[in-house]
Amino acid sequence: MFFYVPDKHVLAMAAVRVLSSMIELTAAILMLKLNRVEAALKINATLAFVGPAVMLTVMALGLWGLAGKIPPVKMLTIIMGVGLIFYGLRR
Repeated sequence: MFFYVPDKHVLAMAAVRVLSSMIELTAAILMLKLNRVEAALKINATLAFVGPAVMLTVMALGLWGLAGKIPPVKMLTIIMGVGLIFYGLRR
């Protein structure tokens, strides 16, 4: 292995990001293979669900790893920040 990762939460966060990148790459290859705008838009719409799910999963893993290591007020501030990101992105 290239890196020594002592924390299982960091390893899980990285694994989710690697999985996400593999999904994105597969979608790009599929778009090129199908070679139709309509199909590419459908694939892109499907990917719109993957991004937020990955962000929430990685953030949850990170917060889980921080639980007990930081004060509850800071934890609440981080959670509220994530909530505000999603609130700001809604239509």
